[in-house]
Amino acid sequence: MRSLEDKMWRMTVKQIIILILTLVVVLLDTHTSSSKREELHIPYDSKLDPVSHRISNELSSSDATKRADYRINRFLEYWRINGASVALVKDEKLVFAKGYGYADVEKKEKVEPDHLFRIASVSKLITATAIMKLKEEGKLQLSDRAFGEDGILNSENYLTIRDKRAKKITVENLLRHTAGFTSRYGDQMFLPLTIAKKMDVPAPASAETIIEFALSRRLHFTPGSRGSYSNLGYVILEKIVEEASGKKYESYVQEHILQPAGIFDMHIGRNLREDKLPNEVNYYEQSNALLIPAFDGSGGRVHRSNGGNNIEELGGAGAWIASAAELMKFYVAIDGKDKQADILSKESIAYMTKPSRRGFSPIGWKGTRSNGTWWRTGTLAGSSALLKQNPDGSTWVIITNTSSWKGSDFPKELNKLMGRVMRSVKKWPEADLFNYFEAQPNQLAFDDITDFLEHS
Repeated sequence: MRSLEDKMWRMTVKQIIILILTLVVVLLDTHTSSSKREELHIPYDSKLDPVSHRISNELSSSDATKRADYRINRFLEYWRINGASVALVKDEKLVFAKGYGYADVEKKEKVEPDHLFRIASVSKLITATAIMKLKEEGKLQLSDRAFGEDGILNSENYLTIRDKRAKKITVENLLRHTAGFTSRYGDQMFLPLTIAKKMDVPAPASAETIIEFALSRRLHFTPGSRGSYSNLGYVILEKIVEEASGKKYESYVQEHILQPAGIFDMHIGRNLREDKLPNEVNYYEQSNALLIPAFDGSGGRVHRSNGGNNIEELGGAGAWIASAAELMKFYVAIDGKDKQADILSKESIAYMTKPSRRGFSPIGWKGTRSNGTWWRTGTLAGSSALLKQNPDGSTWVIITNTSSWKGSDFPKELNKLMGRVMRSVKKWPEADLFNYFEAQPNQLAFDDITDFLEHS
C-alpha cells in the first residue's frame, strides 16, 4: 500500500514538474520569438516563422552540389563579389538555398539563407502583383487613368499638368513602361538634389515632388505608342496602390500579398548602412567607384549604396529587401502552377506573363517568352539580382551584395553563371526546404528533461 502511494506521489510530482517546464518553455519561446520579431520588424504569425530563418547552408551542402559551389565561388572571386545568395525551385519545391561569401566583410560574417539583400528592380514584380491584386479586389482597372480630374491620383498637387497627353496615362501604360516617360535627361528617381533645386524645395526631393516635376515637363512620347523603361512609372504605381487600397504601400503589400503567401521577412529597405535590419547584408561597390553628393543635400560625398541614392523614395520601383528563399516563395505564389496556391488568379498571371510585341514589356517581368522563360533583373550600386524561370519549369534566383563595373549588364553574367551551375548538377535534392521545421533549442531541452523524468 505504501509503495502504491509513493508511486502515485512521484507521478504527481512529475506531472507538476512537466507543467512548470511547459510554462517556462512557452514563456521563453514567446519572449525570444517576440523580441526577435520586433528586432527584425516581422509581423507575428502563430503558424510559421520565415522559411529563411528555419534553414541553413548545411541543408544545401552535399556531394551532389559540390560542383555548383565551386563554380559560384570561382565566379565571386573573379568578379570580386563579396557575397551572394542562391535559391532554386523545382516542381514548386525549394530544393536548394545557400549563401556564399560574406554578408559583412569587416566582421567576417558569412552569408546564410536568412540574410536580406536589396533586390533592386525585382521590386517591380512585387508592385505589379499588388496592382493585379487590387484589380481582382475590384478597387481599380488597368484602363483607369492615373492623372487628371478623373484620374486615380487627382489630388491638387498632381493637377498642374503641362502636357495634356499625361491625362491619358493608364495604369497599364505604367505597368508596361509605355507612359511617355524616359531617362533621356537622366533617371528622375536618381536626381533628388537637381529636382529639389528646380522645384524650389528642401533637398531631397520626395517621390511626390519628383512626380510633380515630371508632370511639369512634356512627355517624350504619346502614352501607349512605344515603350521606354521607367523607374518613375513604378513609383507612380506605388502611389496608386496607396490611393486605391487606403493603406501605405508597404503595409498593403505585406498584408495582402506577402503574408497570405507565408512570407514574413520582406521589407522596404533603408538608405544608410547604420539603419539596415540586423539580418541585412552590407553593400559594396567596385574599388574604383566614384563618390557622389549625399542624396539628402548635407554636402558630403558618399558611395551611392550608402547615402548616395535615395533607396527609400525608390519604393515600389526598387527598394524591397528579401532573402533568396523568401523571394522564391513569392515566385511560387505567382507562377500559375497547381501544386501550391497562388495569390493571383490564373487569368491575371497569364496576362502578366504574355509575351509582348517588340518595344513593350510584360507586366512586372523584364521579359517573357512563349517557351516558358520568364526573367526579372535588378541592379543598384552595391547589389544585383536575377530571377529566372526556365523552359523545364525550374526557377532560380541569385542576389549579390556587391556591384560590378558592368552595371545593369551584370545580370547577363549572372545568367551565364547559373546556366553553368544548372548543368553541373546531375540531380538536385528532393527535400522541400519550404516545409523544413527546425526544432527550437528550448523545445529540445524540454524534451530531454521530460524524457529523463518519464524514465526515472
